[in-house]
Amino acid sequence: MPPSPFLAEVKDAVTPRATLLVTGVVALALLFIASYVGALHDPKPRNVPFGVVAPEVAAQQTVDRLEGLPGDPLSPRTVPDEQTARHQILNRDIDGALLVNPTGTTDTLLVATGAGRVLATTLETLLTPLERSEARTLRTIDVAPADRHDASGLTSFYVTVGWCVGGYLCASIMTISSGAGRPTPRRSLIRLIAMAAVAVVAGLGGALIVGPVLGALPGSIAALWGTGALIVFAVGAATLAFQAIFGLAGIGLVILIVVILGNPSAGGALPPPL
Repeated sequence: MPPSPFLAEVKDAVTPRATLLVTGVVALALLFIASYVGALHDPKPRNVPFGVVAPEVAAQQTVDRLEGLPGDPLSPRTVPDEQTARHQILNRDIDGALLVNPTGTTDTLLVATGAGRVLATTLETLLTPLERSEARTLRTIDVAPADRHDASGLTSFYVTVGWCVGGYLCASIMTISSGAGRPTPRRSLIRLIAMAAVAVVAGLGGALIVGPVLGALPGSIAALWGTGALIVFAVGAATLAFQAIFGLAGIGLVILIVVILGNPSAGGALPPPL
């Protein structure tokens, strides 16, 4: 009895190579779920760099008290004065600071919502009951507020994600459209030049969208443009390099590194201390 045409078509379609690719895609999907949910489902502060400004004896006592919090949410250290604390917050050396008032009962918490509102809120939630337990009150000052059009301080993260996606998708399309075989040096050079042109356009487009168009990320258009172009080109060039070394599997490897491992650990949706 001759084989069924349907079974013959299935046999032609389900080749070992196709089976391997489908298995790889399913594995990437499961890793995506595990990575994102594992990193973001239960955020808790852990060793958040934190400054304490107070007279010498009170400063050490406050540091000791903060170090004794269960779960090690803070990594406190003394800071000589408020100006230094503000500078270190702006420089991202610390994520917040407590200014202890030696002559009153109201202390001041310095935070920076521009680095992410979630962490600033977490610090306030953590310190308010601690201050209340010592019959003190807490006021909060935002030394680096997020722009009013960027309420959660996440624009920089998401525009970077967009640039990364554009970089590896563009490089992947270049690779797939001309075959998955390893490229010649001449073809690699042509692809890199094309990738550079794409990076310049994508960098400018992203800078204009989050800047003048939406007003979500204030700052220098030229700086954003240059940053975006470098990100797109770096991710695209890495994708081309992995494909040249590993073939079609190199594209999956870039997705693993940039999307599945990179995004959850980048400190965007949740800052690294969370």
